[in-house]
Amino acid sequence: MSDHPRNHDPEANADHSHLVGTEKFRLSISATAHCLAGCGLGEVVGIVVGTALGLSTTTTIVIAVLLGFVFGFALGLIPLLRADYTLKWAFKQVLVAEGLSIAVMETAEVLVELYTPGVMGSGLTSLTFWMGMGLALLAGFAAAFPVNYYLVGRGIRHVH
Repeated sequence: MSDHPRNHDPEANADHSHLVGTEKFRLSISATAHCLAGCGLGEVVGIVVGTALGLSTTTTIVIAVLLGFVFGFALGLIPLLRADYTLKWAFKQVLVAEGLSIAVMETAEVLVELYTPGVMGSGLTSLTFWMGMGLALLAGFAAAFPVNYYLVGRGIRHVH
C-alpha cells in the first residue's frame, strides 16, 4: 500500500513558489492564523490548566508547549486524514510544513508569558493573566508570520 491514496496527488497543491505580492502575503497570513488556531489554543489551554491546578511555572509551561504541539499537529492532520491520506504520509507533511511554524510560535508565546511581569503569577480571574495571554498570542503570530511567508514562498507551507 502506498503512503497516500491513488486518487490524490500530494504534490498537486503544494507548490506555491509562483506566488508573489498580495497573494503570497494573504496565504502567509492564512497559514499563520491556521497555526495560531491550533498551537495558540493548545498553549492557552495548557496555561489555564497549569494555573488552575496551581502547578509550578515550569510544569505549566511544559504542559502548554506540549498541548500547543498536539493541538497544532491535530489541526494540520485532521483535514489530510479526512481527505483519505494515510496517517504516516499526513504526519510527515504536517511535520515538515507546520513543525517549524509551531516551534517558533510556541517559543515567542512562552517568552512573553515568562517575561511579562505578573502573567505567570496571576490567577485565572486576573486581567493581567488574560492580557498576558493575548499579548503572547500576538507575539506568537508576529514571530511565526515570517517563517510561514518563507515556507509559502518555497512551496512548503499552505493551508489545507
